Amino acid sequence: MSNAKVLPLLEPDGQSVAPCCPPLTERPLNAEEAETAARMFKALGDPVRLRLFSAVASHEGGEACVCDISDVGVSQPTVSHHLKKLKEAGLLTSERRGTWVYYRVEPSVLAAMGQLLTKPSSPAA
Repeated sequence: MSNAKVLPLLEPDGQSVAPCCPPLTERPLNAEEAETAARMFKALGDPVRLRLFSAVASHEGGEACVCDISDVGVSQPTVSHHLKKLKEAGLLTSERRGTWVYYRVEPSVLAAMGQLLTKPSSPAA
């Protein structure tokens, strides 16, 4: 059992995004926020993981069977390891359907990642 934290992303209404951290340009991150963001970036810092994340995120219907995304130049056990790391970082969710596992990126994850890296707009005059 992993003790990795999952990024808190959805508000109870299911519409708003509660990012893991404020935008980097808003204020310095506290220790907990920095740890959460670092876990996410560390998971995406590996080229194979980034390719897998991209394959899932861009797959038709917003989810992908592991059988459709495993051609990234590494063995199947290595693909499974990388998908596990992405799940532990809170970037992917999965569901077993029969023999296959389907992965998806929640839209809130992409929105929260974008908010973290977005520079706040300056107030209109």
